[in-house]
Amino acid sequence: MIISCANEKGGTGKTSTTAMLAWELAEMNYKTLVIDCDPQANLTDLMIKTKSQENTDITIDPSLFALLIHERNLSEGIIQIKKNLDIIPAAADMNLFSRWVDKQNISEKDKVSFLSNAVKPLKDKYDFIFLDVSPTMSLTNDNVFMACDWLIIMLQTQQRALLGANSFIDYLQTNLIDEFDAHVDILGILPVLTKGQSIIDNAILDNATNDFGKENIFESYIMAMERVKRYDMTGITESDRSIWDKTTHKAYRNVAIEMIERINHNE
Repeated sequence: MIISCANEKGGTGKTSTTAMLAWELAEMNYKTLVIDCDPQANLTDLMIKTKSQENTDITIDPSLFALLIHERNLSEGIIQIKKNLDIIPAAADMNLFSRWVDKQNISEKDKVSFLSNAVKPLKDKYDFIFLDVSPTMSLTNDNVFMACDWLIIMLQTQQRALLGANSFIDYLQTNLIDEFDAHVDILGILPVLTKGQSIIDNAILDNATNDFGKENIFESYIMAMERVKRYDMTGITESDRSIWDKTTHKAYRNVAIEMIERINHNE
């Protein structure tokens, strides 16, 4: 199962949610892989910091881009973060992927399917594969979405994020599904509340319900949590002595459980 958390607007919590859902699924004994397809490599940085808590040095060699352009098996780049959780890291050279694949003497469909073809051999080895993306629309992101079975649309409760979600869905339909017969579908809209169900939060959620239908909105949601910001500096922690760790992991565990339920219902 290949999944991406996405929205064309930045700052909606895509990378944090990708990391935390993968972490929780691994804790639930699902074999999980995250692939960082974002040139900013924030997911890679977070996972390396997490692994470094074990006083383990990690070298990114080869990067995802190097594996792709040399048509090597992506499994050569896998780094284990913990039991049931692996990553294929990105480096700054991922910025070059769009330009490189666009220059290849292959069809347009093959250009947008290049990553999908590379990821396919890994599908049987993992229960879940998450692809992390930048917020821009690009050939790189087209490759990500063509590779996915499901998308989780991140909806920060701001008007621009709602507009971005609508625009993003239109883009998927027009440019990938209609033109290239992409098989990706939307698993649901995941709210990321900025103020804890304030008047604005509730108004945006009401608008989202009107736009997408109540059944397409996750019942679980993510709050803007300071602990998640701390993880960006320290790596992911899970201390039994910390109420903040417990609260954060519980929130993402609930989303992971609902995600599985939604997949099972749709299949």
